[in-house]
Amino acid sequence: QVQLVESGGGLVQQGGSLRLSCVASGSIFSINTMAWYRQAPGKQRELVAGINYGGSANYADSVKGRFTISRDNAKNKMYLQMNSLKPEDTAVYYCNAEVETFFMDSKPYWGQGTQVTVSS
Repeated sequence: QVQLVESGGGLVQQGGSLRLSCVASGSIFSINTMAWYRQAPGKQRELVAGINYGGSANYADSVKGRFTISRDNAKNKMYLQMNSLKPEDTAVYYCNAEVETFFMDSKPYWGQGTQVTVSS
């Protein structure tokens, strides 16, 4: 099995910064795409940023220029550096990864989420 664990969430003032981390563990053969999603109360889960194995990234328009996604393939880790945070960024942030295991099954896995709260 595969597990994803997020960390780094917390309470921050608007304009501040946070760095989220995600680590994958288990029967991992390879990880293709990794991504950060977020979900605010009463809203649908949305894609924040995604990154492929080679480091090519894409971002939601709402976070472009403020957030940076990165990954460390050797450590099966992914990061989201969040700067110039706004109250609208408040949400539970989830780590997602497309994982191929040693049992040759490839599917997306999700972490439990980490809360990010930005005060005005």
